[in-house]
Amino acid sequence: MILGVSEWLGGKLGWKVSHIRIAFVVSVLFFGVGLGLYLILWIVKIFSK
Repeated sequence: MILGVSEWLGGKLGWKVSHIRIAFVVSVLFFGVGLGLYLILWIVKIFSK
């Protein structure tokens, strides 16, 4: 996506980036929490460097 969270999270968890992106899209469409979670993970990514 835009901020590189999917790639960063995929490297941390050892998952494919495409699976993480699909999970974010599904969570936005069905649960409405994906965008907030994405922003929180972006903040964690910034401060974990």
